[in-house]
Amino acid sequence: MSELTDEQRKRIEENRQKAIRLRQAKAASNNFLKSSGVVEMIENKTICVQGNKYRDSGGGFLIEDGESEGKKRKVEEMPEPLKDSDRPNCEECNEKFGASFLLQNFNYPVCDNCRDNEERHSLITRTDAKNEFFLKDCDLDKREPILKFILRKNPHNSHWGDMKLYLRLQIEKRAIEVWGSEEEIEKEAERREEKKIISKTKKYNKNMKALRMNVRSSLYDRTTKASHEHEFGPETYNEEDDTYNRTCLTCDYNETFEKM
Repeated sequence: MSELTDEQRKRIEENRQKAIRLRQAKAASNNFLKSSGVVEMIENKTICVQGNKYRDSGGGFLIEDGESEGKKRKVEEMPEPLKDSDRPNCEECNEKFGASFLLQNFNYPVCDNCRDNEERHSLITRTDAKNEFFLKDCDLDKREPILKFILRKNPHNSHWGDMKLYLRLQIEKRAIEVWGSEEEIEKEAERREEKKIISKTKKYNKNMKALRMNVRSSLYDRTTKASHEHEFGPETYNEEDDTYNRTCLTCDYNETFEKM
C-alpha cells in the first residue's frame, strides 16, 4: 500500500477539523435551545419543539414524530378511573358506574346505558330555556350552583356563535327554584300569553282605525269632487282646430269646446 501524499494528508486533516467544528456548533445550538425552553430533549434522537415531537433521521433533517402537545394534553385531561367505593349509583338503574356523558358534562349521575337523549335527558338551548321557563341570564350564570353546559356548532349557520346546551332536567329544577313551583311557572306563562293577546288586540284595533280613517278620507274626497263647481279661467283659441280651451282654477280640469 502506497503512502499518502502530503496533499492527501492535508485534505484529510481539513475534513477532520471541519467535522469537529460542525459537531461543536450543533452541540452549542442544542444547548441554547434547551436552556431557552424552545427545544426539549425527550430521548435519544428525539426532541420536542413547541409541543411537536421530531426524530433525528441521521441524514441532516428532522422527521415529525406524530405526537403533538395537544394530544398529550388531551390524555392528561382524561379523568382518572374512579375507585369502586367512589363510583356513583345511576339514578335510573341504581347500578354503580365509572364515567358517563351526563356525569362528565353535567355532573348528573346517570350511566350511558340509561341515558334518554330524546325525552328525559334531552338538552335545551340557552335561548329556549330563557323563553320557555322565563329565566334571566343571572339565573343561569350567577345563581348557585352555576349550571353546566356544553358547546355545539349552530346547525343553522356554522358562522354563527356556538350554542350553549343545558340539561333540560336541570333547567326545570332551576325554574322551580326561581318561581317557587310549577304552578307559578304556569301562571307566569298564562300572564305573558294574555299580555301578548292584549298587545295583538291593540295593534289590530289601531290598524282597523287607520283603515277606517283612510276609507272616510277617500269618501270625503269623492264627495267633495262630486259637489265641486268649476271656476274656469280665460279661454284660449286654437286656430288650427277652430276650438276653444279653458282650465278650472281650482281642480285643474281642462275643457275643450267649439263655438257656433
